[in-house]
Amino acid sequence: MSTTNKEEKVADVSTENIYRLNGRVPLKKAIPFGLQHVLAMFVSNLAPVLIVCSAALVRGTGEHLTSAEITQLLQCAMFVAGIGTCMQLYPVWKIGSGLPIVMGVSFTFLGSLLVICTNPELGYEGMVGAVILGGIFEGLVGLSARYWKRFLTPVVSACVVIAIGLSLLSVGMDSWGGGSGVADFGAWYHLVVGAFTLIVCLIARYLLKGVYKNLNVLVGLILGYLLAIIFTVAGIAPMVDFSGITKTVQEVGVFSLPKLVFLTSHKPIFDLGAFLTIAIVFLVSAAETTGATSAVCTGALDREIKMEELQGSLAVDGFSSALSGCFGCLPLTSFSQNVGLVTITQVINRFTILMGAFILILSSLFPPLGAFFNSLPQAVLGGCTVMMFGSIMYEGIKMLKECEFDDRTMVIVSLAFAIGVGLTQTSGNFFSAFPHEVGDIFNGNAVAGVFVVSLLLSLFLPKKKK
Repeated sequence: MSTTNKEEKVADVSTENIYRLNGRVPLKKAIPFGLQHVLAMFVSNLAPVLIVCSAALVRGTGEHLTSAEITQLLQCAMFVAGIGTCMQLYPVWKIGSGLPIVMGVSFTFLGSLLVICTNPELGYEGMVGAVILGGIFEGLVGLSARYWKRFLTPVVSACVVIAIGLSLLSVGMDSWGGGSGVADFGAWYHLVVGAFTLIVCLIARYLLKGVYKNLNVLVGLILGYLLAIIFTVAGIAPMVDFSGITKTVQEVGVFSLPKLVFLTSHKPIFDLGAFLTIAIVFLVSAAETTGATSAVCTGALDREIKMEELQGSLAVDGFSSALSGCFGCLPLTSFSQNVGLVTITQVINRFTILMGAFILILSSLFPPLGAFFNSLPQAVLGGCTVMMFGSIMYEGIKMLKECEFDDRTMVIVSLAFAIGVGLTQTSGNFFSAFPHEVGDIFNGNAVAGVFVVSLLLSLFLPKKKK
């Protein structure tokens, strides 16, 4: 099918429209294909919320969020992902790309958010405030993309993606060991369940065919969870606690609307240091979204991305993240696994993907579903996510491979990682002579350091004359 036919406007309801950007598809076809997109991203959409919110401290008290509160946040994660996807599919004004892109909670921010939310002076409330301000910031940056896109060179993007993967490796291994700070960290049953989950993910990845390979994480999660339940029921190890599901039904009910964070006891606070920390990562997210949106256009529509599509995509990336923060949740981004699903299947129809967005929104209205995912043992999440985090680093290495390997690239990459990663491993506060906001940004966040150093060097190092 030609590019023109793929993007032409059609009025008829037809199954053939699944291979066209526009037009409606019969529901009996649209719903299964939409559900496939949900299954491909469902686990990845909730895992960052579980990881961050399980570690988050309540500002001023040092206490953790309750099980019921985390369940509500999982509910909100599904809701905002569905709303963000709708915004991306059907633009309003300049906000939205009009492309087959699925939005979900981003892993990119994990390291920075953990730094903020585990700081007793900022806590969960400081993190939420930073997400709201950072989302508005990226939205405005996205609308002005035509003025800055040329500065985001391939070597900068590659360094940033590698740094993201590096910064998440310890997060995955902490989860595999049972969760950061738990008394039985590294116990044999955590290691066994995590290893089993990872092995199942690998087997499913290589045995399942076609688009079903994208479900390998879901398969690993289900079987790993079943093993953890067996360990619990058999009295081997208390890995699964179902009381949270019962408690959620008692406290929240079977049906509940997502709640704005302003209506809870965890009202956001707005801290400059937290905002600056997260603002840099939002620029990183903008670089990732630029790549994902370009991949949709080249891989599914057989053409280059248009500037208005890039601007709209980045605007949704930012403003939907701000909306997510208003519901107490984490930033959103375009999901690369769904981009891969679109390019592999060539199912690019927006109406079809809209059905997936509706499924997400409907799922968010039933809190027991979120409570079920909250009962997942950390070891299972670790087994699922450790390969995801490693694959992020691999994607960055692939991006670096496309750069010209000359002395200039060597200097940029070497210094970016030596300084950016090195700052996170010093024995003290490297920036103790500077305002504390500087240390907040760089001391515990390799991504920020790598991004700033690689960007500055890319801008100011002379290019080789041809």
